Amino acid sequence: MRRFIKYFLIICIPISFAGCKKLFDTNPQDFVDQEQFYQTEQQLNSALMAVYSPLGKGELYGARMIGRLGMDADEAFYNSSIFTGVLNNSILPTDSYITSFWRVCYEAINRANLLLKYIDRPKMDEKNRNIIKGEALFLRGYYYLLLTSNFGDVPLILEPSLSASQSTKIPQAKSKKVYEQIIADLTEAQGIVLTASEIGYGGRVNRSAVQGILARVCLYMAGNPINDFTKYEVARAWADSVITSKEHTLNPDYTNVFKNYAADIYDIKESILEVEFYGNSQGVYKKGGTVGNANGIRYTANPADPRYGRSDGFLNITPTLWKLYPDAGSLTSSDLRRDWSIAPFSLSGNPAVEKAWTASQVIDRYPGKFRRFYETVSPKTSSTPQNFPLLRYSDVLLMYAEADNYINQGPTPEALESINQVRRRAYGLPVKLGSSGMPSPVDLDMSISYSDFLKEIKDERSRELSFECLRKRDLVRWGDFLNNMKEVYNQVININPNSRAIPVYKNVTKRDELWPIPAYEMGVNSELVQNVGW
Repeated sequence: MRRFIKYFLIICIPISFAGCKKLFDTNPQDFVDQEQFYQTEQQLNSALMAVYSPLGKGELYGARMIGRLGMDADEAFYNSSIFTGVLNNSILPTDSYITSFWRVCYEAINRANLLLKYIDRPKMDEKNRNIIKGEALFLRGYYYLLLTSNFGDVPLILEPSLSASQSTKIPQAKSKKVYEQIIADLTEAQGIVLTASEIGYGGRVNRSAVQGILARVCLYMAGNPINDFTKYEVARAWADSVITSKEHTLNPDYTNVFKNYAADIYDIKESILEVEFYGNSQGVYKKGGTVGNANGIRYTANPADPRYGRSDGFLNITPTLWKLYPDAGSLTSSDLRRDWSIAPFSLSGNPAVEKAWTASQVIDRYPGKFRRFYETVSPKTSSTPQNFPLLRYSDVLLMYAEADNYINQGPTPEALESINQVRRRAYGLPVKLGSSGMPSPVDLDMSISYSDFLKEIKDERSRELSFECLRKRDLVRWGDFLNNMKEVYNQVININPNSRAIPVYKNVTKRDELWPIPAYEMGVNSELVQNVGW
């Protein structure tokens, strides 16, 4: 474990919140005596760890969000014989995965609310208190972002539940109001958390992370269904704050971003915020995840080749994603991201053999971003140590370009430079222009129209950020979700009418832009109103 883990182990071991991972506690006890707890700075830090920990639970980024909940939309589909509910868009309000997603988010919010209620109790350094407060505010806002972007109108609870006798009848707030609260929480947080360089690693909330997620929140508000176009200006400003901080640059090699996750290496310049996982669920500190297993190259040999480790590989890619890259008819692409993000080979046997896919085997392929081959933890069990990105610098650059394009109804030099940095890296070129200032062969230029530039941004986001749980929400906010999902259906049925992708895309209707309010929650809270179509 790294140097900073040692400090947090000192905090974690003596108290009732049991278990630590790289940095944050992962198995906290939910019920503590509020009158006895929150008395010291150490206890505030422990409570903060308990707010972070649900991000890594199986119901969220620990498993289901990266392989089962359909976040990949038109990029990939769940391919398994266990094939019902949200897994193939035949969703019911009783869906257990959606219900547990809701529950875990609200459990985390209650932990944040408790911490914020008692934040002023201990005598301690005020700067340290504010840092803890800022991180808690961000995390509460982030869990609400997960809720309102997926469910729409949800209860907005800003005070903790202190006893079982409290009323469960809480009406929903309009999603716009929820977003406004998220912005308020994050705006306060960004002024009091540490900078990325002060923290030095991506597993903890930093100023750039808060500002970058603020840009994301504003783009969600600017798009469908809220369509508050004034938020484009705010989104651009927050993205610009990250860019002009000079704390971040793109890693020159796209593949190294993901090799670093596998090898447990932080790169705060590129990877601004990550969900942390640790080890292989063996030994004392058991908090492996499923990054590289649930969303990796399928390899289920038993026993598995120890170089590769097991991968259930629940996702197969779509022809839509494949065609976004150049050279769709070739086994190699000039865009170097394609043959990393989409695995060019299958694995079988022990020792494992890499067998190249043919040009016609598109929907048989698996995501290749999170490759277990580069993990340094041994043995490679079903649990993986790979962190999962919540915000990368390339995302910030693309958000800036998108917002700026809307504001000016066409690309400015600044917007072009933002997207071109991402494109240059994709083709193995230097990220920044040389001293001559001459454009690279892959640069977009000022001749491109507003609409064509927007299409390039939409495509570039998928080429760059595929399998990072962002695609569905992007499609929804652009108003493209239903059309794109039906287009995948049309493509797949022409390739293989028996593909497991067929029901995934055939079942989609307008209502699927949002999930249903869970039936269980409707049962215990009579104030809730079901989403349209459910």
